[in-house]
Amino acid sequence: MSGAAVAGPDGAPRCPWALFAPEYVAYHDEEWGRAVHGDDALFERLSLEAFQSGLSWITILRRRPGFRAAFADFKIASVAAFTDEDRERLLADAGIIRNRAKIDATLANARVLADWSPGELDALIWSHAPDPATRPAPKTLSDVPPVTPESTALSKALKKQGLRFVGPTTAYALMQACGLVDDHLETCVARSAP
Repeated sequence: MSGAAVAGPDGAPRCPWALFAPEYVAYHDEEWGRAVHGDDALFERLSLEAFQSGLSWITILRRRPGFRAAFADFKIASVAAFTDEDRERLLADAGIIRNRAKIDATLANARVLADWSPGELDALIWSHAPDPATRPAPKTLSDVPPVTPESTALSKALKKQGLRFVGPTTAYALMQACGLVDDHLETCVARSAP
């Protein structure tokens, strides 16, 4: 595969990764690269990107309903109030990824974020969005970096505030998923879609 856009089920060109599983097409077309705002929504994306670390995104995407049910729809205040019993419940929940370090990080991150002012997480994350004019549209997947100076800065800013599992690669995946950058390929049908 050249890494260039590939015709999808409807004949429209898409980023090649979007065609590996049926769930990917809808995620690619309707979510990935679209602006996400709101502290709870960004907490969900940040948490899911952390759970994805070392795994395929399709694993997380297929379990997202289970994650939402297990983590109270990623409402920061609710997750911050989880008890040791909730932690044990999560460790036994086959509907999510039962990784102790990632579960503990999600709970710890919620407790940190619960003390922030409304909109503070949104503002911090979006303050690291690069100027789109400085980012040419990628022609192939090889033009898409795994890490950028902005994702490294975002990772450092989040870690400085006490957040965990937020390395530069995870931060960049968050930036891609939440629309801080548009890494849809140049000829992709979803490039710069509203």
